[in-house]
Amino acid sequence: MNATTAPPTPLPPSPLDAGPRVSLTDSPLAHAYTVQPPSLLARVAGWLYWPVVAGVALAALYLVYTLYAGGQTWWALGTLALFGAGFGIYLNQNGFAWRYLFPGVTGMLVFIAFPLLYTTQIGFTNYSSAHLLSQERVRDYLLDQHEAVPDRVRDYALHAQGREFRLVLRHPDTGALEWVTPPLALRGDKPVDVTLLPAAQAADGDMGPALSLRDLVQHREALARLRLHLPGESSEADTLHYLGLREFGPIRRHFEEQTDGSLVRTVDGQRFAPNGRTGYYENQAGEHLQPGYKVMVGWQNYARMVLDADFRGPFLSIFTWTVVFSLLTVVFATAIGMMLAVLLNWEDLRFRGTYRTLLFLPYAVPGFISILVFKGLFNQNFGEINAILDALFGVKPAWFADPLLAKTMLLIVNVWLGYPYIMILAAGLLKAIPADLYEASAIAGAGPLTNFFKITAPLIIKPLSPLLVAAFAFNFNNFVVIALLTDGRPDYLSSKIPAGQTDILVSYTYRIAFRDSGSDFGLAAAISTLIFFLVAAMSLLNLRLMRKQS
Repeated sequence: MNATTAPPTPLPPSPLDAGPRVSLTDSPLAHAYTVQPPSLLARVAGWLYWPVVAGVALAALYLVYTLYAGGQTWWALGTLALFGAGFGIYLNQNGFAWRYLFPGVTGMLVFIAFPLLYTTQIGFTNYSSAHLLSQERVRDYLLDQHEAVPDRVRDYALHAQGREFRLVLRHPDTGALEWVTPPLALRGDKPVDVTLLPAAQAADGDMGPALSLRDLVQHREALARLRLHLPGESSEADTLHYLGLREFGPIRRHFEEQTDGSLVRTVDGQRFAPNGRTGYYENQAGEHLQPGYKVMVGWQNYARMVLDADFRGPFLSIFTWTVVFSLLTVVFATAIGMMLAVLLNWEDLRFRGTYRTLLFLPYAVPGFISILVFKGLFNQNFGEINAILDALFGVKPAWFADPLLAKTMLLIVNVWLGYPYIMILAAGLLKAIPADLYEASAIAGAGPLTNFFKITAPLIIKPLSPLLVAAFAFNFNNFVVIALLTDGRPDYLSSKIPAGQTDILVSYTYRIAFRDSGSDFGLAAAISTLIFFLVAAMSLLNLRLMRKQS
């Protein structure tokens, strides 16, 4: 039997088909999704995009060129790399995520990595107030030293001839007109060689009016670039140079450069050769010329901390005091802060809010104000503390003159400034201790001290440990309290480099770099690098402690 295909059964009409037909283009949804033409502001922004990018690029290239033209090659390369990376990231559509990372990475490189590397590099040099310049600049400075030949100095006057000028030189003995110059423009920024003419050739007379001293000052820079040569003479001894607002004359240079780079002093023929170890031009007798220049000295600054006995003694004492100062501050501030937090956590204590506010005040008042107030309170002759001690016990301690008392005073002030921080932290941690533990302890008959040492302290000290390490690192570099209260004094009496018995490493470094010892930046940078590694070690310890807490 042949199979036949039955026709499909038509579907019943849907209720949705009822009513008038609506075109898709006539619906409100179609109007909502219609692409609108860009606004005028968007079109203007599109037109200005590439001109603004080009302008920024030209400004960046000009900055790089300026650095390179100024002899700062490495700065120019670093700036070019920074701007190149920025343009590559923000103009590339595929590096969208880097647009958010680039500012942070750039800030870290510019403000953290670069200062660290630059400071470390200075620590391997002899950079100081006596070795500020490069060897080339020191050589140019020494070659430029000269003195005038007094018996050949000539007075001069400057005469205006329209927009040009002529110099008139007088004989040093008779005062008669001797030499004149051709008309000069007195413009430009390069040295100008001029051959003088006899006064008889000063044409028919009219030299124009002589400029007053006030007008002469306006042309002093152009006059300083003139080098006047006598007719037929070309030697340096016969060249007249600008000596002031009224004089031209020959000069006698103090040094002459030799083919091997050494300098010969003209007055006595002494030869000074550059010494790459000391950064000076020196003769065979060890005499050196000032100023010196910057050279690499390797580990010399670090070796001084260990091998130089006169430097090692105060340095080790200061390092030990820095550790003791930081450790005792944290210990005493923690003990006082935890004790006050426990007392303020006692619910039966009346006026707890008032006590908490008063005890928080040392943290609310700016630190430098509190330090200066304490400096007045501890004054030996007029301070309130000595007035009370004198009235009660008849003593007036020399807080700023005695090393032990000065250190004690520093600890008192620093603990006063630091205990509110620990008190706040401990008060917050106490709220997390379950009350059931204290109830069980009370049933067992334990007292307050047992509760503190068996329950409170163990549960608080563990989460508090990373913060205590951070407090130790902060006090390790607490420059403000030392600088404002004692300024590092009293000083060690037998030290090559001025050092104070209350100095910590950071204040000691500041004194070396900027104050008493001739600004030895190289040594200060070496100590700063050591401080960085010590603080970095504390930070790593802090991270390990925090990892254990998590």
